[in-house]
Amino acid sequence: MIQSMTAFARNQATLDELSITLELRSVNHRYLDISIRAPEEVREIEQALRNLLSEKLSRGKVELNIRSQLNPLAENNHGLQINTELVKQLSNACETISKNLAAADKMNPLEILHWPGVMQAQQTDSKALQQTVTDCLAEALDEFVANRKGEGVKLAAMLITRCDEMEKIVAHVKKIIPTVLEARKQKILSRLAEFDVEHDDKRIEQEMVLLAQKMDVSEETDRLGVHLSEVRNVLKQSKPVGRRLDFLMQELNREANTLGSKSVDTETTRASVDLKVLIEQMREQVQNIE
Repeated sequence: MIQSMTAFARNQATLDELSITLELRSVNHRYLDISIRAPEEVREIEQALRNLLSEKLSRGKVELNIRSQLNPLAENNHGLQINTELVKQLSNACETISKNLAAADKMNPLEILHWPGVMQAQQTDSKALQQTVTDCLAEALDEFVANRKGEGVKLAAMLITRCDEMEKIVAHVKKIIPTVLEARKQKILSRLAEFDVEHDDKRIEQEMVLLAQKMDVSEETDRLGVHLSEVRNVLKQSKPVGRRLDFLMQELNREANTLGSKSVDTETTRASVDLKVLIEQMREQVQNIE
């Protein structure tokens, strides 16, 4: 089953007074590009988080955003703590300065609160935090992969529908080629009759053989059929197939262009254009497949 490279997942967990929120999102990319934004306490296990993502994902620009904050609903939430020893030191320093300055302003408590180190968050066990984040990511990753697969099912259905339409066009081209060739022959004979000149039947046959060779698109239609069959087979595989599908789109487009260049009638030209439109629609969606 193919997977899309576009997905989103969100998960939350709690640890003591901390509320941990994890968001995982990805868009299409040629390779696997992982970026992680996390609190300083989690940086120690960043490589482990990358390895966890790499085990489940092969392509895509993946962004992992981890936030932690005090949970206001926690029963034992003591909130921020004040470093009283530092406050005493700052107070003594302010009194010393006031004694030496006649016009010194009175100490403002709010300014003291902004001093680095005065306000302290309650310490959390870093190992427990790291384990909680890892478990939270594992759960989010399961949902994330499921979302990718769900989107992949839709993409596969769309591609198969386009393959059906292209196969109908190819079958129609194979059917009309003998009719087109006969029509060209009759047109040449009609033109000769208008000029009322004698003509060599053998030479006419030679020209028709050359014209038939020029109009021969059997190789192109056969290769189109083979490539479309390969697209169907690739869509059944469980491994990442995005790059292979992209290559097949290039091959399909090459054959459609050749079919158009050999066309000598409007119907075959229209078929070539219709094929290229369908191929372009498929190519746009293939860019999102892992």
